[in-house]
Amino acid sequence: MPDDKLRTLLSPVQLGSVQLRNRVFVPGHTTNFGRDNVPTQRLVAYHEERASGGVGLIITEAIRVHPTSAGRSISLGSFDDSSIPVYAATAEAVHAHGAHIFAQIMHAGRQANGDATRTAAWSSSPVPWAAGAHVPHAMGRRDIAVIVHAFAAAARRMRQAGFDGLEVHAGHGHLLQQFLSPHTNTRVDEYGGSLDNRMRLTREVLTAVLAAAPELPVGLRVSADEFLPGGLDPAAVLEIVGKLRAEFPLAYVHVSHSAYHGSYTLATQIADMTFGHAPFRHHAALFKQEFPDLPVLAVCRLDSLPEAAELIAAGEADLVGLARPHIADPHLVRKAAEGRQHQTRACLACNQGCIGRLEASLPISCVVNPEVGAEREWSQAWPELPGPAGTRRVLVIGGGPAGLEAAIAARRAGHQVTLVEARERLGGQVELAARVPGRQRFGLLTQDLARDVQAAGVQVRLGRRISVEEVLAGDYQDVILATGSRPARRSLPDGPPVIDLWQAVDRLADPAFRPSGAMVVLDDEGTWAAASIAENLARRGARVHLVSPTAGLSARITTYSRLALLKRFADLGVVAHPLRTVRAAGASAVTLTGPLAGDDLRLDEVNAVIDAGSALAADELYRQLDALPDGPRVHLVGDANAPRTAFEAVYEGRLAGAFLGSYDTASAQRVLHAH
Repeated sequence: MPDDKLRTLLSPVQLGSVQLRNRVFVPGHTTNFGRDNVPTQRLVAYHEERASGGVGLIITEAIRVHPTSAGRSISLGSFDDSSIPVYAATAEAVHAHGAHIFAQIMHAGRQANGDATRTAAWSSSPVPWAAGAHVPHAMGRRDIAVIVHAFAAAARRMRQAGFDGLEVHAGHGHLLQQFLSPHTNTRVDEYGGSLDNRMRLTREVLTAVLAAAPELPVGLRVSADEFLPGGLDPAAVLEIVGKLRAEFPLAYVHVSHSAYHGSYTLATQIADMTFGHAPFRHHAALFKQEFPDLPVLAVCRLDSLPEAAELIAAGEADLVGLARPHIADPHLVRKAAEGRQHQTRACLACNQGCIGRLEASLPISCVVNPEVGAEREWSQAWPELPGPAGTRRVLVIGGGPAGLEAAIAARRAGHQVTLVEARERLGGQVELAARVPGRQRFGLLTQDLARDVQAAGVQVRLGRRISVEEVLAGDYQDVILATGSRPARRSLPDGPPVIDLWQAVDRLADPAFRPSGAMVVLDDEGTWAAASIAENLARRGARVHLVSPTAGLSARITTYSRLALLKRFADLGVVAHPLRTVRAAGASAVTLTGPLAGDDLRLDEVNAVIDAGSALAADELYRQLDALPDGPRVHLVGDANAPRTAFEAVYEGRLAGAFLGSYDTASAQRVLHAH
């Protein structure tokens, strides 16, 4: 039975002509599972898994209505009738599990530049979305007519494909919002100037869509606040929605926020763990208060069902959307309905495997769920794994994310598993990262993994540093080495004291720690390791200098998080020194140099240098076992393989544990992709 707090959330609700089994929906989010701008079987399986997990409604990612919105071939589009069958397969797969599916139709506008397709971006006005971005083509009247027709055609195709409803995307800084917003619309014709003129394209699109699919409920997605000077604010968007619902039979309004603009606003669209709990729930509440009889859908950083239920209980929304939590655990609704909410794998809001991969034009995945995008392959692979329980004795060395995930997978595959960890607690470097203020949510990863290790019946031995002799004496058939990495320690002769990353974390974990003077943070890799240390030192009162040999500041942090980080750096007075390295040092000074950064720069009153540079694999045990002429099969995973992130660690751990006795890790990947 579900928790009492979730009863209303999990109760049926009417959305237009469609009755949903509960008030939880998966909002549209890009997957990059398309090919030639149509869905693949990979996308079908992805949505089928979430439908089987109990959600009431799935809203597709943006289905682009015209080739000028494609951007790249792995996005979804519906440009002609040949796309109908594969969309029909998606709808059929969702319906088979009792969920409903709406198609979100959209034109991206100015950010759909043609780097991949060699097409010009279209927009209301020649205003690029970011510094250095392409200047878009300002649409003429014939262009506008083409796009209105394209919206109608896409709506007709989705109706023919068996979708249950449509969502017209007029938010997130896409084309319709580019016309609506005075920040982007500088036109002087009938599509610019006054609010009614700026609304003209949205009105024409809604008219065409409703005519093309008259029997389907049609909702509208909006951004309640653009967070831009001279842009749309909640009062303006409330007025827009009020006018539109007076003219059109809107089934609902889906309230989001942000604009696609190269500034802080873009970071709010996919708010990471630094934003805190439900940071934008007040937007949905405004619309529910203004339009009490119009269903309101709320979204963004609703990390769990209990948090989402708060909005329903408070009367702030009628349905709640959880995108990243459904990427992390597609069965979270079913688990809650069956009283198994404690088994859910929590979303970390780290933006690493989802939007971080999208930014690199890669398919989405997830730190905590390595099976994302390969649901069908993994479901077929598990039964083929080694046979009867207890066929292999497996030793896992290391209790970080790679070792924990490997132990769970090996038990699921039917093996006897012992996990040995040198420290007195599980978690590895993730546990260290979670001690840094603002990064605590990362601790949910190892909490969930430790819980699942215990539930799986893995024998865990803490505080044990195991030797080669003990490994051999244990008569194990497979040894999974997940021994992690350690900081590469550098020194500055005659300079300020150098503190490595682990030491810096220990200091920041002490609430009484108050640094003084200047602190220099050396950042070789552009990751959260250096960025979070720099931010927290500045919050504690230090004058922070962030030094990087690369041109891009915090370059390995996704843009969607980095834009918010840079704003915080600016607010805190963090001084960045890109293209710089430390050339010399004095007792309380360091000198920075760089081939393109101008003259050498001396920093005085430096009390410490924090070295957040590269790490070294802690692979000594592997080297010793590898040198033996015989012995157990050895599998190297996570940072012990090569220092990277928790994303790779969890993935490699699951692969190694699942395919013991059958394949090595690289071969296992090939087997999965061959299905």
